[in-house]
Amino acid sequence: MSTAPDDIPTYLSTDTTLRAKILDACGMTCTFCHNEGTPVVVDNRKRQHVAFTAAGTSGRVSIYASRNGATFLPAPMRPDPSFAAALESLRVRMGFSELHLTGGEPTLHPQLPAIIARARDEGYEVCMTSNGENGAAQIADCANAGLNRINFSIFGTTPAELAQVQHARFRSPERAARKITALRRSIDTCLDHGVRANANIVVLDRTHVERVHRLLDTYAPELSVRLLNSLDHGQTSLDAISRILSERGAVAEAHYVTAGVSGARTSYRLADGRRIYVKWIRPVRLPRTCAGCRFNNDTDCQEGFYGLRLYRSQQHGYLVGVCLQRMDLCWPIEEFANSRIADEILSFRMAEHVNLVKTATGEQSAYHSN
Repeated sequence: MSTAPDDIPTYLSTDTTLRAKILDACGMTCTFCHNEGTPVVVDNRKRQHVAFTAAGTSGRVSIYASRNGATFLPAPMRPDPSFAAALESLRVRMGFSELHLTGGEPTLHPQLPAIIARARDEGYEVCMTSNGENGAAQIADCANAGLNRINFSIFGTTPAELAQVQHARFRSPERAARKITALRRSIDTCLDHGVRANANIVVLDRTHVERVHRLLDTYAPELSVRLLNSLDHGQTSLDAISRILSERGAVAEAHYVTAGVSGARTSYRLADGRRIYVKWIRPVRLPRTCAGCRFNNDTDCQEGFYGLRLYRSQQHGYLVGVCLQRMDLCWPIEEFANSRIADEILSFRMAEHVNLVKTATGEQSAYHSN
């Protein structure tokens, strides 16, 4: 929830973003990772779906995998006709115009530039979330393929800070130092090749406040910064973000709300003139699908309806997913396209856009179309 005042402008858009988990591999072991809801492949290759583990010998975690009903392991996506057909089908059916690549770590995918080029050919603007561990080797080719921006996940400026959010088995200073150097090179490569670079900084609790201050002081002003709360840490994470804003003399400027999904953000101007953003979650639920869900309460449903995700299953081909905590709500593309839930999502988008505008009518905070 946003703690910013209501008497600032709110800019309204409608959801047109599809998230695609293009591979599962990752060289980090972040303790708060949801891994897009799927089990970690290297820890589950020999397991049946009824025995998927949420944490194994790799040190990686998927915080919802032990209870979200996942019944498949993800496979890497390929820039082939089946990938193009999935994108086309969902663009036509759901009106998507942006493809957000996730993982795992997308820069580890050997065909990443070709995936971007294929998505661009299908009419999508392409962005991705990355920890930057292999970005210096990929970003130049990705820029040539049409990549628009990268949201870098940044966890620390020193090996000790990075280790703080990694599995205990992978806290060697040398390893952490290599990861930080790789991230900085990736950011520099973005700036050199005209790819927009954003920084996503997850704030777990008050012990991370000084880490965030150092991050803001370390990275270039050209890097747009977003503070994210940790879904796994609840109110303690939100309290820590509020403390950072206060200590930085932050003044709220505007809200940015996307009708039809829960994700929103607020921009703040810091005392030094720099602008940062705080991402927050609105209590958005699908009226029919979420109504009877066992997680539909303020404690268990932390993400709300965040939007649709595309997966490639090792067993079932391309699937569309609705919720990280309800991986039973995943369907093959054609089945989803003909489903009642696709209609529900489209109707909900339009209805919420209308309702948000109506709510703002006559109030000091006015909505503006993006």
